[in-house]
Amino acid sequence: MALKLIGAGLGRTGTLSLKIALEYLGFGPCYHAMEVGATARKSVPLWIDAIQGKPDWDAIFDGYVATVDYPGCCFWQELLTTAPDAKVILSVRDADDWFESVHQTIFSQASGASLFGESGQALSRFLRRDFGDKIGDRAFMTDYFRRWNQAVIDAVPAERLLVVSSEAGWAPLCAFLGVAIPEQPYPRLHGRATGTQKRALPSDPAEREARLRNYLDNLTNRTGTHSIRAD
Repeated sequence: MALKLIGAGLGRTGTLSLKIALEYLGFGPCYHAMEVGATARKSVPLWIDAIQGKPDWDAIFDGYVATVDYPGCCFWQELLTTAPDAKVILSVRDADDWFESVHQTIFSQASGASLFGESGQALSRFLRRDFGDKIGDRAFMTDYFRRWNQAVIDAVPAERLLVVSSEAGWAPLCAFLGVAIPEQPYPRLHGRATGTQKRALPSDPAEREARLRNYLDNLTNRTGTHSIRAD
């Protein structure tokens, strides 16, 4: 496994923007929950093995040099053990804003896990394992969010950890990675007002994967964030 960067921040903390930013800076391809959907027939069974304690990280992250968002963030400790020289990025935001976001998007009743069959639903349940039916409990969820972030901060040596909000833009990320700040504006993606997918995803697995891959490719093209350095 060749991971150089491990994202420990929970989903809905600017992780899609971070993915595109890292790829622009040359730290890509970067894994993200959207990559799971775009490669579901291959990746979902591998993630099921991982949540059952039989991970094949080399297979999951084959070709990737970074990971952010779910499901990878749930395994940041295991990944850091497997890639001990990797750096860790903890993406954060206001706890109440995070609660509102996940409650209305990825953990809403309208989530699309059923599209990916029983395995997709099992993966969805795993992502909710720490809070279950408390998803609507603001006090519990905001406390969970703060505790998650603090656990990362307590465990990772300061020199290998970047705690960052997407509102901070390029400067802290580039300083952490030792690269120049681009003239290109930092990508701003995945706002609640716009959502990730306006149209319903196809039920056919191949068509669904193609739609999600096209969506990711279009994000790169639309934001103009083509890589400026080679790995």
